[in-house]
Amino acid sequence: MTPFHLAFPIHDIDETRRFYGEVLGCPMGRFTDTWIDFDLFGHQMSGHVRPGAGAAENSGTVDGHSVPIPHFGVVLQMEDWKALAGRLEADDGIDWIMKPTLRFEGQPGEQATMFLRDPSGNALEFKGFSDLGKVFAS
Repeated sequence: MTPFHLAFPIHDIDETRRFYGEVLGCPMGRFTDTWIDFDLFGHQMSGHVRPGAGAAENSGTVDGHSVPIPHFGVVLQMEDWKALAGRLEADDGIDWIMKPTLRFEGQPGEQATMFLRDPSGNALEFKGFSDLGKVFAS
């Protein structure tokens, strides 16, 4: 699979560098005083400073849970998801939307998930699958 690229709005380069680099563990790429690149599990994420960047107020419902729309994130192998979830749960500074949980248990597409906000209010979802071949199972 080839990497995707996502550009997203941020408030501040330094707080974004700390969150994505130190908290999530994403290697930093190129940057200026108005944008910064990260390697998010093999995908190129570019934070661009924009006035008014912030949390969306819209939501949808998935498996009986309210989830923020829009949101972005990655699908991980279950072991990698568990390691990330453990690191994030140990960090008192995480702005949780939904703490780590299991959805669709015993059904096609069973997955672990967690939602959080970055310092600019962007909603992120991280999914974990025991079998990545079932990501699109129905």
